[in-house]
Amino acid sequence: MRELLFIEPVFKEAIWGGSRLKEVYNYDIPSDHTGECWAISAHRSGDCKVASGTYAGRTLSSLWKEQRELFGKAADSCEEFPLLVKIIDAREDLSIQVHPDNTYAAEHENGSLGKMECWYILDCDEDGTIVIGHHAKDREELAQMIGEGRWNEFIRQVPVKKGDFFQIDPGCVHAIKGGTLILETQQSSDITYRVYDYDRLSNGKPRQLHVKQSIDVIRAPFVENRDQQPVLTADTDNGKKYHLVTCAYYTVDKVEVTGHWEEDFGSSFANVSILEGEGTVDGIAVAKGSHFIVPAGYGTVEFKGRITFISSQAV
Repeated sequence: MRELLFIEPVFKEAIWGGSRLKEVYNYDIPSDHTGECWAISAHRSGDCKVASGTYAGRTLSSLWKEQRELFGKAADSCEEFPLLVKIIDAREDLSIQVHPDNTYAAEHENGSLGKMECWYILDCDEDGTIVIGHHAKDREELAQMIGEGRWNEFIRQVPVKKGDFFQIDPGCVHAIKGGTLILETQQSSDITYRVYDYDRLSNGKPRQLHVKQSIDVIRAPFVENRDQQPVLTADTDNGKKYHLVTCAYYTVDKVEVTGHWEEDFGSSFANVSILEGEGTVDGIAVAKGSHFIVPAGYGTVEFKGRITFISSQAV
């Protein structure tokens, strides 16, 4: 039988990052300005390694290239490992930003994938908000508002609470606000266009903005995605399962285990992140902050304990 692939995260420091990745998950982070834990990634900017077992020390990108059978049908349809799972700790506000789609990124970013993503709110301030969308009525007003720096008029903020979920398509203006901790599931891309960065300095200089590219790709007017409420798909004495989203690139579910839970992820691999609690997975001890890949065709995975996990699969 194939084995579960436990993954060593890669950490990224950021001007807006903090120390909660250590405080909450006991990760060995590089500094108190650590913004991102790339928990499951084969991207060249952060290629995770397998922590134990047969493939210990191997990078995820090398497994994708050389052990295609581990990834099932996804390996037949994708040239590169398709997904990237992160935990993001925003001690301060992130820049107002937008991501391109595959077509724009391929043309303007050396063949890169675009970036569709979704956020699960792990924790936030009591009166927390995030930026989703904008108030420009059309593309002409969009360019005018950005050009004139009318940020308070332009930016759309929405209240947020722990457990909320948001799907963010390419072309959607967005930003995580300070005090927010999220799990992000996304296409394997690192292309971000900054529209506005609060005039902050990094090493004494303003960070690069991408105003032209942002105006190119932002969709106007903004149309709210109202189909973002978790759907209860299984409810037993041992746990509950919620479907969060299915889009063109991934499908994401959340399971709250209260005893014993079995899951078969079928003919494609699955990324699994333990968000809360502790227990075992096929007899292996796990706790919040554990991340692993279930290989394609693995069969039934047995979760025991009181744990909450999110799983994602490529579509």
